[in-house]
Amino acid sequence: MAHDLRTAARPIDHLALSGAAEDPALLLRDTVFTFEDLRSRIGALGAWLNRALPEPGARVASWAAKGELSCLLPLAAARAGLVHVPINPLLKRAQVAHILKDSGARLLIGSPARLATLEPDDIAGLYRCVGEAEALAEADGVDAELGPSSADPDSLAAILYTSGSTGRPKGVMLSHANMWLGAESVATYLGLSAADRTLAVLPLSFDYGQNQLLSTWYAGGAVAPLDYLTPRDVVKAISRYDITTLAAVPPLWVQLAELDWPVEAAARLRRLTNSGGALTVPLVRSLRGLFPQARLFAMYGLTEAFRSTYLDPALIDSHPTSMGRAIPHAEILVINDAGTIAADGEEGELVHCGPLVAQGYWQDPERTAERFRPAPAGSGHGGTAVWSGDRVRREADGLLYFVGRRDAMIKSAGNRISPQEIEDAAIATGLVAEAVALGLPDERLGQAVHLVARALGDPAVAQAELPRRLAQELPNFMQPKAIHWREVIPVGPNGKLDRAGLLEELTR
Repeated sequence: MAHDLRTAARPIDHLALSGAAEDPALLLRDTVFTFEDLRSRIGALGAWLNRALPEPGARVASWAAKGELSCLLPLAAARAGLVHVPINPLLKRAQVAHILKDSGARLLIGSPARLATLEPDDIAGLYRCVGEAEALAEADGVDAELGPSSADPDSLAAILYTSGSTGRPKGVMLSHANMWLGAESVATYLGLSAADRTLAVLPLSFDYGQNQLLSTWYAGGAVAPLDYLTPRDVVKAISRYDITTLAAVPPLWVQLAELDWPVEAAARLRRLTNSGGALTVPLVRSLRGLFPQARLFAMYGLTEAFRSTYLDPALIDSHPTSMGRAIPHAEILVINDAGTIAADGEEGELVHCGPLVAQGYWQDPERTAERFRPAPAGSGHGGTAVWSGDRVRREADGLLYFVGRRDAMIKSAGNRISPQEIEDAAIATGLVAEAVALGLPDERLGQAVHLVARALGDPAVAQAELPRRLAQELPNFMQPKAIHWREVIPVGPNGKLDRAGLLEELTR
């Protein structure tokens, strides 16, 4: 079954062919691109990329705000036979330098202000570093557009970097088939059509954010990308672009639910989709009250398999805490500690099987072997599965419920954050001898970052300087909400810093 689905997939740049030529595809602040325009712009940018990086499979990275380039590049890079590496625009120099080096990127396109923060060593491996406006201008000057690609659907199309529970971000390898079938799956269960308009507020470097584009274009609809400063900007954009579909993470939903919505803006929305953290029962009730005509989709996913489950909107009022059931093209199993399929009501690990499973971590066979393992006995798909590390249970009605995470990942405002990355940054300042980063429950963020630290040298200097230094080195979403200073950080029986004990202490 998985093989049949993969062979039915097409190269991801073929999404530009989905809509009618005259229908709108991309809604920018001062320009509307029809699907005919989209095809032409992707063909021109693909031809420019092909000349800039003639080596098949070379990596092209982007580090830019949402706009024409960031929306076109996922398809244009594929059309040119390259591998796209989108970088979260919120990241700072150290994280970006790691991604560039780890991916082996040869071309970086970004906003000039961001590019100016990089040091010569950070871009030493690049063939070229170019501003987004300059890249688009050069693409406008190409004398021939590149036609649709004939890439093998199983070939690599993108590398999305996601934080792990230890160490720096790791690159998840996505094939054309992964992305095509993900777009088809979401467009199908959301019921998207050519009449829909999606407001893309999530970062396009996230799998969920990128799928805002891909699933909408698969259905022949239009996308309006938005980098918002305040939640009120989202409301205004919904009215301006006549938006029908809005995807967000719980912290943004909390903020949007607190606003006074104009009746006409609220009435435009037909569907709301959530991932990156669970919706609380009070939040579900708020959203249902504000948007009674909109279908509310609660979803669960992981970058390694794109997305796993969704809850039918008809069940959101009666089962607001459920993760739902498997999305189209996914097989979701619950495996107990004995390694067999769990009984109804029994807790186990969520295992995702099927053609949405990514190809592993870029140049990291050790971590790939830990997470990407043979599907368990009883799988209808077989092959390689993603063992999520998340504990869930399936009830007799088939609905899944989240129980907890096995690892130490912090999930804050929809971002997956590596505790070690924060700890390493703190210790690298020279102000801290030991550090433990934890995620504590937070009503608005899901989890808030807290840092327990032992000063190196003068405690007064460390306490005064560490917040300022972390603000320079880490993106905003990684900043600790609070730093808890200790003269001694306790250790557990294994001699390691006692994370569990500290978490229990701070959550009392």
